[in-house]
Amino acid sequence: MPARKKPEAPAAAAESLKGRTATINDIARLSGVSKKTVSRIINNSPLVRQDTREKVEALMREVGYSPDPMARGLAFRRSFLIGMVYDNPTAQYIVDMQYGALDALRDSSFELVVHPCDSRSPGYIEGVRRFVQQQKLHGVILVPRASEDQALADMLAEIGCRYTRVASVALDESSQMVVTHDREGAAEAADYLLSLGHRDIALITGPSAYRSTLERTAGFVEGLKKRGLELPQERIVEAGYTFESGVAAAEKLLVGSRQRPTAIFTGNDEMAAGVYRVAMRNGIQIPRQLSVIGYDDSPLASRLWPPLTSVRRHTRDTGRTAAAMLIQPEHAQVLSVASVRPHLIVRDSCQPPES
Repeated sequence: MPARKKPEAPAAAAESLKGRTATINDIARLSGVSKKTVSRIINNSPLVRQDTREKVEALMREVGYSPDPMARGLAFRRSFLIGMVYDNPTAQYIVDMQYGALDALRDSSFELVVHPCDSRSPGYIEGVRRFVQQQKLHGVILVPRASEDQALADMLAEIGCRYTRVASVALDESSQMVVTHDREGAAEAADYLLSLGHRDIALITGPSAYRSTLERTAGFVEGLKKRGLELPQERIVEAGYTFESGVAAAEKLLVGSRQRPTAIFTGNDEMAAGVYRVAMRNGIQIPRQLSVIGYDDSPLASRLWPPLTSVRRHTRDTGRTAAAMLIQPEHAQVLSVASVRPHLIVRDSCQPPES
């Protein structure tokens, strides 16, 4: 039997690659072990001696080797990819959700791939199906509004794909849900405005097709009603969770109305920024003449002037929880329902109304 080739020193091994990307075959050759042994080390198999593991891992670090998730998936007949499917107009929300998922996946061997979609398109469910099957995904995180579509969840169950749904209320089995309790956050905003003495209050909602809109609207209206205030229908304006739609809604309330409200609650911070724009154009001082509350507590909230009071919904924590439930299903099984509860962050955009 021919003698096994003596492994090269890490520095010499890196030099021998001459700038090209290392493969698993290179790692096996340069470390003097079999490809199967390298594969076992990558996948944390206990069937490898500790000294061999340390030697090979040192080499992989030296040459910058990173195993390809798709190749690993083929080798183990499963993928090391987690998908995120979203249809949401708020860019910061999606970015924070992705950061949270990446937090959970760090050092786990899993990677994140994203799939934006238009849930109003007739073929979008088939598009998600192709995405899942082509990538051979280990599981999928469904972000609102896509998470609210039962037909999409049914399709994933049909093809045997794990999924976690993020939504404002429980829509599925507890092991597949992260609930954000949007109604509670909106009710807290209502309570705060009433505690300041506001009675002429308006609401700018998101699109009525979104479950989050229904929950935030209900929470705010019910919160006012519990304290004896009925919100007139003309004080509720539907918008689109965007800055531009917030501007249009604010113009109806602040310019097109015979008597403007003393306070406005908006369904997200982007629309609140639209209210700021209209107030500034029309010489309305925030908070002296108009109190404003947003929802999300995105970075935008602290960058506006005056800084915006907003309901924090811990989006990054939500993404982290959703991803962890997919890669650690044993933990998901013992949860009642995973929850990330919102709370109000008070800044300088609210004060008692002028007498």
